[in-house]
Amino acid sequence: MIALITGASSGMGRDMACILDKKGYDLILVARRLDKLEELKQELKNDVTLISMDLSIIENCYCLYEQVKDKNIDIIINNAGFGLLGDFVTSDLDRELNMIDLNIKSLHILTKLFLKDFVSKNRGYILNVASSAAFQPGPLMATYYATKAYVLHLTEAIYEELRHMKSHVYIGCLCPGPVNTEFNQVANVTFSLKGLDSYQVSQYAIKKMFARKIIIIPGILMKLNMWLNRFLPKKILLRCTYYIQRKKDR
Repeated sequence: MIALITGASSGMGRDMACILDKKGYDLILVARRLDKLEELKQELKNDVTLISMDLSIIENCYCLYEQVKDKNIDIIINNAGFGLLGDFVTSDLDRELNMIDLNIKSLHILTKLFLKDFVSKNRGYILNVASSAAFQPGPLMATYYATKAYVLHLTEAIYEELRHMKSHVYIGCLCPGPVNTEFNQVANVTFSLKGLDSYQVSQYAIKKMFARKIIIIPGILMKLNMWLNRFLPKKILLRCTYYIQRKKDR
């Protein structure tokens, strides 16, 4: 059994690697920082392949697939991604386009390429990591929220297509709220809500993945928040979100 995880050098990607290693999976771990991957490998007991690669470079997504397509992979976890805080009118365009390349394009490409193989053999798991941000617009993090909405809606649509095909292939979407990871430093945000423990979120996500749940939302508070948001008028929701985002600004 083999699992491929992107964004595996830290946070949930790292924790998911540890959890699947304990379950007996061999691992293919992908991230930019080879030193962090090598540190992680020392903690794992099963066979581990390390691939240092920047998946925001679109050509690398195809290179990654070609490099591992004959490995008979069972699980794909598309975890690589980052966020950015700031007014849309002043935030850095190149940084935003890089985010779109990583959060959307690379995930789209890897999902499509591996899904074709999984459908051919009629088995396999794909877990796409989005965010609770996927469920609403995000003023002051407009691009990030939009990328995660793309991930969620793409995953849901593919899920339904697979259901109609009567395929045994699973696809699902992890949509956590604040989690204590390096995301906060990269996006330069401070959450007003206490972040969930990354390892516990990862355990929950993998458990629900194997239970074939389509949308995975860790934490009672975040589930309640998602439910309440459905009843708020759009303008009120936008104002509330803007206020929350302002409080994240360091």
